[in-house]
Amino acid sequence: MNAVPGKPDDLVRALAVAGIRDERLLEAVRTTPRADFVPAGQVSFAYRDVAVAIGQGQVTTQPSLSALMIEGLRLAGSEHVLEVGTGLGFQTALLARLAADVVSIEIRPDIARQARGNLARQDVRNVELRVGDGSGGVPDRAPYDAVLVSAAFPEVPAPLAAQVRPGGRLVQPIGPGGSEQVVCFERTASGLVRLRVLTPACFVRLQGRYGFPPDETV
Repeated sequence: MNAVPGKPDDLVRALAVAGIRDERLLEAVRTTPRADFVPAGQVSFAYRDVAVAIGQGQVTTQPSLSALMIEGLRLAGSEHVLEVGTGLGFQTALLARLAADVVSIEIRPDIARQARGNLARQDVRNVELRVGDGSGGVPDRAPYDAVLVSAAFPEVPAPLAAQVRPGGRLVQPIGPGGSEQVVCFERTASGLVRLRVLTPACFVRLQGRYGFPPDETV
């Protein structure tokens, strides 16, 4: 008997109401059980459009916000994607269903371990999960067609900008952490060009060498 309140279709409807129009993305949400990517104590919130706490002062990205950021990347299915901030892997799984492959980097080893298990249980095979400082990206796997940063910093760190392929896109919350604008950029011959603001939002801070100093929990 399924004791999880709600179902993936409830989340799909919430995302559609929030303005998400990418049918491939909505189908990815429908076929990726978020209940398998949240802590046991948060399962009752799995199919609501809300962020959930995952420990160590971290929270998941609200599904509609995550979907808006993914939609901004305009993935067609052939892309090589970098995700900065794996969390427990739900957003990672969505990216994996929409792109050719994903390199995801998480600074917190315990959270990365949980994400790895969650992705394995869903048989997601086209993700390479790294533990490390995501503010510097993953240069040995660059360049990327798309980069999604799930933490805030006042600017795009130079290493991340450099790892986007010309013509590729990067989406990042720009701000101090707690009050930012999620911005979509495109890489041109002269560097990153700001295309548009996707939405205001509140994110945790991007920590690392090219972000804010790591806190004591890392």
